[in-house]
Amino acid sequence: MSKVFFITGAGRGLGTDIARAALSAGHQVVATGRRPEDVVKALGGPQENLLVTELDITSLEDAHAAARAAVERFGRIDVLVNNAANFFAGYFEEISPAQMRRQIETNLFGPMNVTRAVLPVLRKQRAGHIITLSSIAGVVGQEFCAAYSAAKFGVEGWMESLRFDVAPYGIHTTIVEPGFFRTELLVDASTTWPELSIDDYAPRTAEMIPAWQAQNGRQAGDPAKLARALLAIAGRQEPPLRFVAGADAIPAAEAKARELLAQAEASRELGVDLAHDALTG
Repeated sequence: MSKVFFITGAGRGLGTDIARAALSAGHQVVATGRRPEDVVKALGGPQENLLVTELDITSLEDAHAAARAAVERFGRIDVLVNNAANFFAGYFEEISPAQMRRQIETNLFGPMNVTRAVLPVLRKQRAGHIITLSSIAGVVGQEFCAAYSAAKFGVEGWMESLRFDVAPYGIHTTIVEPGFFRTELLVDASTTWPELSIDDYAPRTAEMIPAWQAQNGRQAGDPAKLARALLAIAGRQEPPLRFVAGADAIPAAEAKARELLAQAEASRELGVDLAHDALTG
């Protein structure tokens, strides 16, 4: 059955692959990006089943305008794919407060903005599916990722709670937790390095930046395959609440689950008997 996909960050990387896969499968696609001309070029020009519209996900006004355009063109929205993101790398003290705010503004409040704009459409339909790209860095904290992980951990908590809000209206939610894929997240246009420099961190930062840069284009995951997997999930009657994606991500998630269980057990002696004593008399 043909669906209407609303995809953010469709001008390059994974967003382009998702849009291409959806179009190839016969779906209708609302492909959004800050520069619509780049989206059109990435997707091979105008197409009957394609609407390209401008959307800066940090702008709630843009999000509402894009949602209205989608409904005007296709009459509905079936699947929202919150894909657009960027990466502020660095050790916490070297990431300026302004950089931290920009990271969270884009990677957490950005998908919230778009979801706020699209949810009234889905509720009216009493049907829909919200797919939000998190990261394995939203499950497992990593060195040099304090800002990125903070935003993605926020995505995890928001989406995990959102499912309870929207389930009564026939709306499904899925959190996607990819490992390393060649999604262009590490290209200069998507990655920002620390603004500050602190002597204690400087030698480590000098090693970490080229190490991260060297990974660009060499990640093991194929974004075209991930895009096809997301389409398969969107086609399920009961989609998963989480999709851990990549041969590196699955063992990392398993290790984190074991670590949490071990920490819960280690907390038992001091952590269980902390309730108020019963009042007597």
